[in-house]
Amino acid sequence: MASQRSIGQPAITRNQRLRLGHLCLDPLTFAEALDEIERLITEGQGGAVFTPNVDHVVKAERDANLRQAYQAAGLCLADGKPLVWASRLLGWPLPEKVSGADLIVPLAERAAARGWRVYLLGAGPGVAEKAATLLHQRYRIDVVGTDAPIVQADGTSPDDVVARIRAAQPHLVLVALGAPKQELFIHRASEDLRPAVALGIGAALDFFTGTVKRAPQWMSEAGMEWLYRLGQEPRRLWRRYLIDDPLFLAALYRGLRMPKEQRLVSR
Repeated sequence: MASQRSIGQPAITRNQRLRLGHLCLDPLTFAEALDEIERLITEGQGGAVFTPNVDHVVKAERDANLRQAYQAAGLCLADGKPLVWASRLLGWPLPEKVSGADLIVPLAERAAARGWRVYLLGAGPGVAEKAATLLHQRYRIDVVGTDAPIVQADGTSPDDVVARIRAAQPHLVLVALGAPKQELFIHRASEDLRPAVALGIGAALDFFTGTVKRAPQWMSEAGMEWLYRLGQEPRRLWRRYLIDDPLFLAALYRGLRMPKEQRLVSR
């Protein structure tokens, strides 16, 4: 799935990130992102992995707590073609889209090969359990727990949620609460979850189990996955996609007004 880096494009080094609005993105290919997640797990230091899209950039414009969560994240991967296109306009092209939903199967394969224990948190009632069954049947991975807790908008959750995750001793926690809940929850719980690595995956478990149908590949590659999702859930998503997300252009414009070298930040 990984793309090759374009010959002659400006190089962002591995210790740099691209600033887009209030978020910063790691310039990794899909394969490099998988390797980096494995490194975080292998080193046993824990950490947060986020996969921001346009909606995350917009939410961070207004939410200081979300900005703080992103600043503390160990890895931020561009989930969406619009972010890749924006990076080209900013003069520091990201190599490709790295979607949380696309990471599920490759991470399951690595978990099986490396003996990682995995915990599934979030999604609707019964979805995590169904995903656990499918992951075990297809990839023989060790899913050591599932949970669908009530998490508040600020990321707070009942104390026993984190305690249950800690007791299960996972290497990898897949958090499917949607933005910004999942990022805020991970940030709040990160110290208690160590040495586990927590990855925010949005609707990935819904897609994986078939609970929600994902956009066709051609729509995703064309940057139109948002339109497909809007068609599926217009009442829930119309404000996000039609009112809020166009504000992304203001964040991009702010970046375009910066000197090119200031669009990069050190890790």
